[in-house]
Amino acid sequence: MDTPEISFSLPFILLVSILHSLIPSCQVLACNPNDLTILKGLAACLESDIGGWNVSNSDCCSWTGVTCANSTTSSSLRVVRLELGSKRLYGTVCESLSALDQLRTLNLSNNFLQGSLPTRLFQFQNLEILDLSHNDFTGFLPVSIRLPSITSFDISDNHFSGAVNFSLCDISTTIQVLDVSNNNFAGEASTFFRSCTSLLHVYINGNSLSGAFPVNLLRLPNLQRLHLQDNHFSGQLDDRIGNLSNLVELDVSNNNFTGYLPDVFGSLGKLEYFKAISNKFTGDLPNSLVNSPSLAKVVFSRNLLSGPINFNCSAMVRLSTLDLGSNNFSGPVPDSLSSCKTLTAFNLARNNIGGEIPNSFRNLQALKYLSLSNTSISNISSALQILQNCKNLNMLILTKNFDQEEMPNNVDLQFKSLKALIIPNCRLRGSLPIWLRASTMLRLVDLSANSLSGSVPPWVGDFRYLFYLDLSNNSFTGGIPETLTRLQSLIYNNITVERFFSEFPLVKTRQNASGLQYNAVDSLPPTLDLSYNRLTGPISPSFGDLKQLHVLSLCHNQLSGAIPGGLSGMKSLETLDLSYNKLSGQIPHSLVQLSFLSKFSVAFNQLYGEIPTGGQFLTFLDSCFEGNSGLCGTNFKPCNVERTPPPPQPGSSGDDRMEVFGLNFAIGIAAGFLASVTYCVSRPFKCSKGHGRTRSR
Repeated sequence: MDTPEISFSLPFILLVSILHSLIPSCQVLACNPNDLTILKGLAACLESDIGGWNVSNSDCCSWTGVTCANSTTSSSLRVVRLELGSKRLYGTVCESLSALDQLRTLNLSNNFLQGSLPTRLFQFQNLEILDLSHNDFTGFLPVSIRLPSITSFDISDNHFSGAVNFSLCDISTTIQVLDVSNNNFAGEASTFFRSCTSLLHVYINGNSLSGAFPVNLLRLPNLQRLHLQDNHFSGQLDDRIGNLSNLVELDVSNNNFTGYLPDVFGSLGKLEYFKAISNKFTGDLPNSLVNSPSLAKVVFSRNLLSGPINFNCSAMVRLSTLDLGSNNFSGPVPDSLSSCKTLTAFNLARNNIGGEIPNSFRNLQALKYLSLSNTSISNISSALQILQNCKNLNMLILTKNFDQEEMPNNVDLQFKSLKALIIPNCRLRGSLPIWLRASTMLRLVDLSANSLSGSVPPWVGDFRYLFYLDLSNNSFTGGIPETLTRLQSLIYNNITVERFFSEFPLVKTRQNASGLQYNAVDSLPPTLDLSYNRLTGPISPSFGDLKQLHVLSLCHNQLSGAIPGGLSGMKSLETLDLSYNKLSGQIPHSLVQLSFLSKFSVAFNQLYGEIPTGGQFLTFLDSCFEGNSGLCGTNFKPCNVERTPPPPQPGSSGDDRMEVFGLNFAIGIAAGFLASVTYCVSRPFKCSKGHGRTRSR
């Protein structure tokens, strides 16, 4: 009789026991009410929604970017990580956020947050990682920053200002990463870093800091990465930098350092990367540097260094990047560099070299980037014969050498991996070389400012990846091959040049000495520049198919016929220069559809009719249309039927012709000539001022 009751009660007791054990668990899983209120306040304070946050849901631990953990002082979960990077957040940060007293990680990076930060935000007792980088924060940092648990402090790429005198390291003895780069900090930094002995990475670059090399940095034995570039530091580089035996990266570029480089690199046995662009270092390279077995990247361009180039490649077994451009090194090109088996990038441009490229350079099988621009080297035939053996060569820059030599046209030359060929300003003779046709990987070709002649061959349009072609300032004749309108990279959006060699920006220098600098080949605007040649014939309407083209320059040729209305198909066009040709007819009204067009000129042609109105045409100067006596409209010249008569019709009587060429006509011609001379003297051509002629580094 008792057995059924026992069998019924045992499962019931077990069920009650399980439910009872679950009730506290459910309570523990709840978000702390105070933390919930703070997070709701943050959401209300911002001007944008936070993706993945449902403020009506009381379990804030389930919200995107929020991580909670158990707390010894509370029965509820506490917020320990708030990671809202790259959420497109707008607005300011409320002071109430600092009440999240268990927070260990705060990441608000890569947003659009602005304004000054509340002082209490720098008082978190448990915070280990603070990342406020890439926002628009302003103002001063508090002098007293109390973050005793901090290991990584990143406020880079904002607009903070003032002196670097906050006492971060006095309290924060565990900090390893300090990044205050790319702000507006100013003044000396010599007194900072006094107590920062735990620092591994220091980035104070991109500010307006001045004074000598911060001496307290030399007392950080664990330092691995030190970036001081883009400031106003001056004086000599302290010899005590040799004490930083754990240093892996050192960048002092774009400062005002002077004097000799210290001969201490034997003590920097872990240094892999040393960059010192744009300073005023002088003298020879120190012996310990050119024999360093650890250095992989050495970048010294734009200094006053001199002497021979004596790198010991037998010792420098890791050397991959060597940039000595724009110094006073003397030649010849060292044959010993051919022993640098790992060398992938070599820049020796703008030095006093001379001579020829050593035959041993054929052994540089890892080489991808080579610039010997403006080094007075000679014998282009030998240079290309040697360099074709560098099978991985992607980018070859030989600007301003080989004066008046003949461009080799050897069909056997092979540059299968070449993506950029830049040999302008050499006054090279000959024709466009047939061997170029086999370089099917080409993205960029610049052979401008030479003396090349003959026709532009149709095979130039066969390059699948070519998006930048500059053949300007040569003596090419004949018509523009229609195959150029079939360049695939200018029709479709398939420009896929990798951003290699950002250490070596490509510089395009204009004749008026201004310059354009691009970080990589693929940042150049898609361009066809055939200006300043002797090309004849019409402009093909098929150019309208080049929807990805940004720059089309055909000025200073002998092109004729009408301007095709189909050019309006070039929807990405920013520059169109057709000036100084023999073009006739009217300016197609369809060109007003080119909404990105910012530079335009049809000056000095034989055009007539009314200048289109609307779109970008409302912004063009009168000088963009001058030299066309039949044009009228806008502010250029009022349209008047009597002043712009139509051409004489066939079959006109002899009396009519006599009347046209009578005394009145002669007087009008004389008056018009005087008016034109007066206009040209008083108002020079302004359109070409913004365009200019260019040459590559």
